[in-house]
Amino acid sequence: MTTLENNHLRVTIRPEGAELTSIIHKASGIEHLWQADPAVWGWHAPNLFPVVGGCLNNQVLIDGKTYPMERHGFTRTSLFETTESTTTHAVFSLRSSEKTRVHFPYQFKFQISYELDEARLLVTYNVVNQDEKTVFFSVGAHPAFAVPFNAGEAYEDYYLEFEQDEALETHLLSAAGYFTGETRPVPTKGRHLGLTKHLFDKDALVFKNLASRRVAICTDRHNHAVILDYPSFPYLGLWAKPGAPFVCIEPWLGCADSEGQPKPIQEKELIQSVEAGRVFETSFSITII
Repeated sequence: MTTLENNHLRVTIRPEGAELTSIIHKASGIEHLWQADPAVWGWHAPNLFPVVGGCLNNQVLIDGKTYPMERHGFTRTSLFETTESTTTHAVFSLRSSEKTRVHFPYQFKFQISYELDEARLLVTYNVVNQDEKTVFFSVGAHPAFAVPFNAGEAYEDYYLEFEQDEALETHLLSAAGYFTGETRPVPTKGRHLGLTKHLFDKDALVFKNLASRRVAICTDRHNHAVILDYPSFPYLGLWAKPGAPFVCIEPWLGCADSEGQPKPIQEKELIQSVEAGRVFETSFSITII
């Protein structure tokens, strides 16, 4: 485990998946990450690469060949190398190998860096193209935040506050986890989306047309909040296991396939690319107030 710490936060990251396992607000002692109860949902904050969501037939089509690909990609179960580590900063790296090329036939390095700046944790993804051709990929985050924050509070005491007024419309998923092409409105009160035990009964809420690039977990019971800023991520997923005491806020550059026929990776929705010898970079941040 790697621990980062300053006067505001204590953060723990494990090498498996370079996954955040704890974000503790030191002044209050509150643990803000879901603690991965395997009987409910056994993750804390998986990093998603080289795909986001499910692929038709659990495969990706690259240069005319199909490769097996699990939902959300293989990096969340991969062992990362810790390449930099200080009190407030750490970098984790996953290099392509014979094992990764079974699923993703590119030469690459995927780096995840974590940096504390007062009460803010900055998470940066770098995809380094070490191949001789363009690499196509998706990348995203899946942090699960514990709700409620304190004993004696209820899940329903909390809401998500968007940066801007939004006419929320979720894109519906089939039972297999693929987009159906249908949408439905999600009622809000102004900029607030109330958390309820049944909000995710029909799977994740997926928003593809948000104006907001910030969302916060708030309550009217106190001023303590968790804020997630995702300036370069146009899609946002929200999810929880129905009835479980957490909510996932998921900024995405990529998404699940739609029902129908598989498409080559370069034609997948919101696919990203990085040219040979170049580096792709994007980041989001988590702030505790």
